[in-house]
Formats: sequence, structure tokens, C-alpha cells
Amino acid sequence: MKTPIIAEKAPKMLTLEPGTYYWCACGKSKNQPFCDGSHAGSEFTPMPFKIDEKKDVWLCQCKHSNNKPYCDGTHRKL
Repeated sequence: MKTPIIAEKAPKMLTLEPGTYYWCACGKSKNQPFCDGSHAGSEFTPMPFKIDEKKDVWLCQCKHSNNKPYCDGTHRKL
């Protein structure tokens, strides 16, 4: 499997409303940390995740977290 592009070596804190979101796994999206379809033609696919109630989340932008789509601090080691 190819290595994703590091969009940023820091997470993105967002307050998300309930719903389904699609996290960018390839790192190419211009709408980080969400998918914009830039993965088309690659082996990457966006990761769907669901939010059940309004809450703050820290989403991974380095694309190497072991807790995707959430940040686990891996960006500090890259």
C-alpha cells in the first residue's frame, strides 16, 4: 500500500454536528481533513465516521494515526 501524503503535522480541532462525515485518507484533499474526491484513481478511499451528538473532535491530518480518523499524536514522530 502506498503511503498517504501528510496534509499537516498537526490535528484539526472541529466542533461537529451529528451526521456522517468522510475523512480524507490519501492526504490530497483541498478540504482537509475531509474528502473532496482527490483520491480518485488511487488505492485510497475515504473513511466514513459518524457523530451521534454535537461534540469537539481532533481529526488527524498527518494520515498516520493508529486511531483514524482521530489524532493519536503520531504526527509528533514524523
